Amino acid sequence: MAAVVRTQDLRRLVAFGLQTLAIAVCYYAAGRLGLLRQLVVEDAVFTPIWPPTGIALACLLIFGLRSWLGIALGALLVIMSLTSLRPAVLGTLAGNTAAPVCSYLMLRGVGFRTDLARLRDGLALVFLGALTGMLISATVGVGTNVLTGKLAAQDFWPVWLAWWVGDAMGVLIVTPILLLLYRARWPPNLSRWKEALGLTLLACVLVPLATRSPISMLFLVYPLLILAALRFQLVGSTLIALVTSVLATVAATDGIGPFEGLTRVEVMMKLQAFNGAMALTALLLSAVITEQLNTRRSVERACQELVEVLEHLTAGENPPGDPPVEEAP
Repeated sequence: MAAVVRTQDLRRLVAFGLQTLAIAVCYYAAGRLGLLRQLVVEDAVFTPIWPPTGIALACLLIFGLRSWLGIALGALLVIMSLTSLRPAVLGTLAGNTAAPVCSYLMLRGVGFRTDLARLRDGLALVFLGALTGMLISATVGVGTNVLTGKLAAQDFWPVWLAWWVGDAMGVLIVTPILLLLYRARWPPNLSRWKEALGLTLLACVLVPLATRSPISMLFLVYPLLILAALRFQLVGSTLIALVTSVLATVAATDGIGPFEGLTRVEVMMKLQAFNGAMALTALLLSAVITEQLNTRRSVERACQELVEVLEHLTAGENPPGDPPVEEAP
């Protein structure tokens, strides 16, 4: 019996180690991917979208609090790929680890559901998971740079804002997609493939036009987002938001399209305002539509059950599930 227990403990330990390593690798890969596109604000380099925060929060929501070790290891690998390991770096490491953990604890405290089928879940992810939780990473990271002399004190707020918005955008864009992929049923339902193909072709035309045209036409994305949310709910709107955010970030870092001729601060403000508004629209609108559809389906099922009961009563039969009525002698 003791040998069986030791074997089970060993298997759990190996599974935990592999899971931790997988999370760390995904975090590191997402970090390297995010660093491909950078903006400079007050001589500080930042990424408009930081995907590792979205991966970290999604892993916590799926696997639980034990994922924190993989997140910390992944954050350490990203930091070591950029600079040498110094005591000052530990502050950034602690902030990048604590922020998604605090977001997870806050979401769990309000009864967050990973299917994002309720408006309250969308609001919780936006205001608790993204906007509130990422205050920790931005404050600790920028504060550490100021205390160590790597950043001037007067540059704290511009850099802090860019850091905070980049981390929050990672949660708003990446986390919903990962949660959807985790809950997706395979093979996918292809009954509406024609409609999906039409929406994809429309996105291939409108999104590059909006993000690369020298005339400011970013507003063209919003009707596409609304259409995707109406027809495919969260799956459609989040994918459109992800593709648009990536192309808008590429255009902003290259200084082309609607970002041409702007200063670095203006590019940062315009890009982050657009990405944030688009992600909020996609997430909250999809949550509202999904909640309404679920409510309508529940009402339709209740009406169908009521019709069946009335049909049985009209025919003089007992409703399904009821015991037979015995006649009195």
